[in-house]
Formats: sequence, C-alpha cells, structure tokens
Amino acid sequence: MARKSANFDFVLLGLVLALLAVGLISLYSASAVESFKRYGTSAYYIKKQLMGGVGLGFIAMYFAAKIDYHFWQKKLPLLVVVSLGLLAATKLTHFGISAGGASRWIDFGFITFQPAELAKMVIVFYIAAWISKKGKDINDFTFGLLPSLVIITLFAGMILWQPDFGTMSVLVGVAFLMLVAGGINWKYLFWGTVSGILLLYAVIHFEPYRLRRVTSFLDPATDPKGISYHINQALIAIGAGGLWGYGYGLSRQKHSYLPEVMGDSIFAVTAEELGFLRVTAIIVLFMAFLARGISLAKKAPDDFGRLTAFGIIAWISIQAIINIAAMVKLLPLTGIPLPFFSYGSSAMLINLTAVGILMNISKQSKA
Repeated sequence: MARKSANFDFVLLGLVLALLAVGLISLYSASAVESFKRYGTSAYYIKKQLMGGVGLGFIAMYFAAKIDYHFWQKKLPLLVVVSLGLLAATKLTHFGISAGGASRWIDFGFITFQPAELAKMVIVFYIAAWISKKGKDINDFTFGLLPSLVIITLFAGMILWQPDFGTMSVLVGVAFLMLVAGGINWKYLFWGTVSGILLLYAVIHFEPYRLRRVTSFLDPATDPKGISYHINQALIAIGAGGLWGYGYGLSRQKHSYLPEVMGDSIFAVTAEELGFLRVTAIIVLFMAFLARGISLAKKAPDDFGRLTAFGIIAWISIQAIINIAAMVKLLPLTGIPLPFFSYGSSAMLINLTAVGILMNISKQSKA
C-alpha cells in the first residue's frame, strides 16, 4: 500500500504565495492613480483587496486545506443547486448588480460576490465526481457523457446570459480538458471540438461587440479610438517597458490612458514598470505552478482527487494564459482577470479556496 504524504505540498504553496506577493505589489502600483482620483488615497483598492479577497481567502484556504476533499464530492448536488441559483439571482433578483451592460455580481450588503467564480470551481468538482463514478462508462454517450454535457451547457448558458463570454470560455475549456484527462473517446473529442467551434462562431458572429473585438485583434489599426483602443494602449505599455521597465510605480499608461489597469490590463502595467526580463520571471512562476500542479494531480490517491487537482490547475493556468496572451495580442481581448494579480475579491477568495483544496489533496497523495 502506498505511503501517504505527511505534509502539504509546500513547494506548490510557496509558488502561490510568491505569485500572490508579486500580484499585490503590482496591484498597489496599478491601482494607485485611480484610487487617489476617486477616494483621495492611493491605497483604497489594495486595502479592499487585502481585507475582502486575501484576508477572507486565507481563512477559506486554511479550512479547505483541513477538510477532506471528498467532502466536496458528497455535497456536490447542493453545490450545483446553490451555484446555479446564484447565477440566476444576478439577473432575476434585486440583489443582482449591473455594470457596463452586464449583471455579474450579487450584493449581500456586507460584500459583493461574483457567482461565476464559484461556478468554475463547482464544474471542476462535478466533472471530477462524474468521471470517477462512471469510469470507462463515461464513453457511453447516453448514460455517461450526455449528463455531463447537459450540466456544462447549463452552467455555460447561465454565465453567457449575464453576459460573461470570457468566464464561459474558461469554464467550457476546463471541462473539455478534464474530459480529455478522464479518457473520453477520440470521436467524441472530434465532434465536441467541431461543435464548439461552430457555437463559438455563432456566439461571436451574432453579438456585434464580440465580432468587433475579433476584428480589432486581427487589425489593431481598425478604429484606434474605439474598439481597438484597449489593445493598442496595452501594446504601447508593454513595448515602452523594454527590457528593464520604467521602474516600479512609474507607469505612464496607468494615468487614464490604459483601460482596466487594475483588472484585465494589470500585466501590461506591470510589464511597463518592470520590463520584459522581470515579467518573464512572473511567467516562469506560473509555468512552475502548472508543472507542480500536474505532478500533484498524478500522485492523488483516487480519480476524484486526481481530476479535481487537474481541473483546478487547468482553470488557474488557462486564465493566466488567456490574460497574458490577450495583452500581447496573441488572443482577442476577453475580459479575463490575471489570477492572484487582478483586483477582485470574489476571484481571489475562490482561487485561494481552490489552493486550499489542492493542499488537502497533496496531504493525502502518494509519497
């Protein structure tokens, strides 16, 4: 019988804490101008992130690391119902908050929460639990694969309804990779990929602003003061940073030129201040996190643990890849935040909770 690990994976935890530390330092600089303009202090947003996101996140991470990860498998029906209910509440109740033409948040009075962040974690639990239950029968289309596709489609549709195309894309991408890791038959992969491409085309084609984003990606010179403004300003920021950057806190683009400086565009601001060589170190940290996470998943004691660990690592890594790739014009802008860097208490809370679950899996993994 394989010996179980006596300790958490402190290497993985150390990588997360390093990313978080650099992320908070970057957020303080990126948010300082907007914070002072709105609230008369450069520290408003970083304080809010520390209290609402990091503070609550560390508490959640601690308890998630202590709770046997099989607990989430047992509570899965409740988690699915609660998650779908919260997604619906953003549109159907007066607790939903609308901003920028989207309804993505719920106001609980003492805190605002973005249910789509929870949905990503719940879909990871669902796919992991379903595959571990069905085993090879996952390739029975009617009784194995179809039920999981229905749940994935339901979650994706609810998120797209808000609308939040970027988060929907991450959720579907993570689910697809988990099905691949779970041993889905190649013919289902093929037809799933074809169907996904056709649906993606339809979603983009029939929503004008998404189509304009693709157009601006293909040709940033198109409408430089309109739809292409964001990507052009991001490229200016990254290019201006050169090898070593202007220096910490000295970004020029964050002075009302670059949109979403503390959200989607935080990587561009960081690249402008720190330069190519130092932001490369940040990318290396994310790559090390991915590699260590895959190693952890391989050592998990059962299929549910293996797939849950894989799903969490895939989710955080995909978000990092999409965010950074969009800032350097390798992908169209999608509004995906950079994990552990971008401002947002909901994302930070859920990401740190997910790290706690990884810690619990690592503690029970094969040595």
